[in-house]
Amino acid sequence: MDVSSPPKDGTPRGNGGARGRNPRGQGERLREEIITAALVLLDELADDQALSLRAVARHIGIAATSVYIHFADRDALVLAALERCHHDLVRGIDQAEAASPDPVARLRGRTLFLGRWAREHPGLYKVMHESTLNRRNAMAFKQELAERTTAAVQRCMDAGLAPSGDAEAVSLDLRAAVHGSVSMRVNQPDLPWPPLEDQVDRFLTKLVGVPVSRP
Repeated sequence: MDVSSPPKDGTPRGNGGARGRNPRGQGERLREEIITAALVLLDELADDQALSLRAVARHIGIAATSVYIHFADRDALVLAALERCHHDLVRGIDQAEAASPDPVARLRGRTLFLGRWAREHPGLYKVMHESTLNRRNAMAFKQELAERTTAAVQRCMDAGLAPSGDAEAVSLDLRAAVHGSVSMRVNQPDLPWPPLEDQVDRFLTKLVGVPVSRP
């Protein structure tokens, strides 16, 4: 997902003044621009409660009332932003899987992509999984990633590359391990972390039971 970096001083970007009105029929384009701005700021702030609709409006140079036309409140905007973020993440994972030659390599590729994405976007990761909104809203769209990981584990089992078993349970163990590692890396970056690739390979070997070979 392409999330541009905000200014280092924390000041939202924007042209500082109101911009021209979108031509008739381009309200959806403005809505997408608002979501993009929210993603940039959430990645910087790492806290949904710290986001304001006025800051989003300033970031893209529009009036705050223009944001309220599309989103009733902050929660509605954050949810829309996280859903977009999730869909972009799924698309990136699909591309990472497609580049791998066999079921084990594909499972490894998707797992590494998720870990690397979180390392590049720790703020968005925290909002997606650790925010107050996450605790108040089920965010059903996140279930897609869980189901795809289960399917990837099942493909390894079906190919005889992993011991037969309950793919859903194995997938849950793997996701718990990966998210635990990612969360600790985000929140405790100064620990002597091993390379992410090494840790993921151990998870795949110990939890899924697949032989892992480096590309």
